[in-house]
Amino acid sequence: MQIIDEPLNGLFVIEPNVFKDSRGYFFESYRVDFFGQLDQETHFIQDNQSLSQAGILRGLHFQAPPFAQAKLVRVIKGSVLDVVVDIRKESPTFGKHFKIELSESNFLSLYIPVGFAHGFYTLQNDTIFNYKCSNYYNKESEGGIAWNCPHLKIDWQATDPVLSQKDIILPNFDIFDSPF
Repeated sequence: MQIIDEPLNGLFVIEPNVFKDSRGYFFESYRVDFFGQLDQETHFIQDNQSLSQAGILRGLHFQAPPFAQAKLVRVIKGSVLDVVVDIRKESPTFGKHFKIELSESNFLSLYIPVGFAHGFYTLQNDTIFNYKCSNYYNKESEGGIAWNCPHLKIDWQATDPVLSQKDIILPNFDIFDSPF
């Protein structure tokens, strides 16, 4: 396992060592000792998984303190355009975003620290997305930012994505009051 990119402070793109042969492949998707080197305080306590068809956009979501979550995300099957936005008010990269394609074929994971909004756009049918989370989900602590906020200038490569009702009404970043 190795860090291949650190695009924003605290955010890491991780590439595992993948061993392939005629039977298929094997890799370690998570090691507590490796992640302890990245962030001594993060302990993952909940795993989540979603299934989405192509054209689904989920996000941009976060959990506010005291239920804020760091996440380790990856695609098990299919592919997504994964996007994060730094919503830490004191961060030099506040309001900046990072995007990356995560897929079953590139094996990449993205470590997202507390203080980022997160979303993804599915590029293939039957995409299975996995999240390791450092805190439990709490409905009263959930928040989000509009995926298409002009202030953020995110190119989602999507013209008419399918959204949940809750994602349709999320506020734009310029009127958003970050809890971080």
